[in-house]
Amino acid sequence: MLNLKHIAMTPLRKQLIDQMHLKGYCDKTIKSYVCIIAQIALYYHTPADQLTVDQIRDFILERITVGKRSKPWMNIAISAVKLLFCDVLRREWNYLDLPRPRRSQKVAIILSREEVRQIIDSKTNLKHKAILMMAYSAGLRRNEVRSLKISDIDSSRMLIHLHTTKGNKERYTILSPVMLDTLRQYYRKYKPTDWLFEGLTRDAISESSVEAIFKQALKKSKVQKQVGIHSLRHAFATHMLEQGVSLLIIQQMMGHKSLKTTSLYLHVQQQSIQAVQSPLDTLSI
Repeated sequence: MLNLKHIAMTPLRKQLIDQMHLKGYCDKTIKSYVCIIAQIALYYHTPADQLTVDQIRDFILERITVGKRSKPWMNIAISAVKLLFCDVLRREWNYLDLPRPRRSQKVAIILSREEVRQIIDSKTNLKHKAILMMAYSAGLRRNEVRSLKISDIDSSRMLIHLHTTKGNKERYTILSPVMLDTLRQYYRKYKPTDWLFEGLTRDAISESSVEAIFKQALKKSKVQKQVGIHSLRHAFATHMLEQGVSLLIIQQMMGHKSLKTTSLYLHVQQQSIQAVQSPLDTLSI
């Protein structure tokens, strides 16, 4: 990906960035969109506002066939082009010209309760243990864990207020009593000032550090599953379903835009399936 520092700030590029700021896009998404548009323009040596749909389609096709780019990348590229065409250039948009790839319905790898316990218990460092417990106990994304501030912990109502979320949609999720007790121990030892989990410079800990903490714990725990820290969020949703919590409540806590996303966890929960009686067992045979 291009470095934004090396991309000249043209009036069109500034207009694109300003539009994304107005629509509430996060910095990471803005960088991705701008870089993709810049790549296409550089590829054809053509200003972005003079690119044709055929050129853009051919560029994306070349990247996914020759460059082996992923389906998520293709979706991001199409979203970037659509924003440029519709919101900035005010042109008509035809979905048939740039079809989005069909999503493959992959079943998430789910950690059992015992595996989650093994991963968390493998860490003796209190800060690292608290980070892993937070991801699992509240169903948080990696970026949401690292972006927590002390003021986001509402111990009076036993809630966590999330501001830095996917789609910039604030939400609340549960604060576990066990998590609160661990946080109080953590606070007394580390004394964070603003960000709940600080890095070496007193700024928020990086996403890569959060992922590294999980990977180290996974390796030490001997759990034989190829997963990342996001698996703790998957485990949270699945285990809540198995406890009988409704999909609607889980959807709110997870911050899913659609209930359809949350309902995917119905395919991986265990207890509800195991508790079902086969109709054969109701027959007198």
